[in-house]
Amino acid sequence: MLADFKILGSSSSGNCAFLQTGDTLILIDAGFSAKRIAAMLELHGKKIEKIDAVFLTHEHSDHSQGIRGLARFASLPVFANRDTADAVQSKLKKRPNWQIFETGTAFSFRDIEIRSFSLPHDAYDPVGYTFRWGEEDDLIYPRQSLAWITDLGYIPAHVQEHMREVETLVIEANYDEALLEKDTKRPWATKQRIRGRHGHLSNDAALKAINSLNGNSVLREIYLAHLSSDCNTVDKVKQTFLSLHNADNLTINIIDPASST
Repeated sequence: MLADFKILGSSSSGNCAFLQTGDTLILIDAGFSAKRIAAMLELHGKKIEKIDAVFLTHEHSDHSQGIRGLARFASLPVFANRDTADAVQSKLKKRPNWQIFETGTAFSFRDIEIRSFSLPHDAYDPVGYTFRWGEEDDLIYPRQSLAWITDLGYIPAHVQEHMREVETLVIEANYDEALLEKDTKRPWATKQRIRGRHGHLSNDAALKAINSLNGNSVLREIYLAHLSSDCNTVDKVKQTFLSLHNADNLTINIIDPASST
């Protein structure tokens, strides 16, 4: 069967998605309260009690705050590297069912093959993921792949290779350069952190990363995520990615930060 994938919300306020492959239902990040995640899942016919595992990218609250409530499901596996798990656990009373992996390793969970890889961001040990499932030449359960790449200041070569090898890509387009420059809420130091090599990708940087694949990829669908509600707009992203919107055999989805509030 084809996978069911949905980004429940993605912005500086919270990030969470679900991926259902066959009989396996996972969350990618848990950046909203467990109660909020449950309500979001309900809108798509999913039950929070049916979640089989959670995969965390890093410890920042807009990616991990839901673990506090999800910890009540004592047997629910929560996958993270050691630094991320320790940072999240330091703020919890209950201990989730941590499943610790080493960054850069490949492993499996049920019918999904997972690869973690390091990302340049101002967290303890942030990661991206590729997820693969299905079988080659199987019309009922075809081989499919997805990469989750948000919260990074630039695209290292190893990240670009992961982008090249998947059919579905989630990548951040966090800010518009001009809107960030004009922003009055953020001091100069914060703006420099956002622009830095361990900050976030601008719209232009995300487009450059995708264009650098030079068509040499199996990419079929892109989700532009983690838009700043103050320093970006859906229209700005549409304008930047206009050339890709007209590309054959490529679907572009922009995740409105307003849908995450």
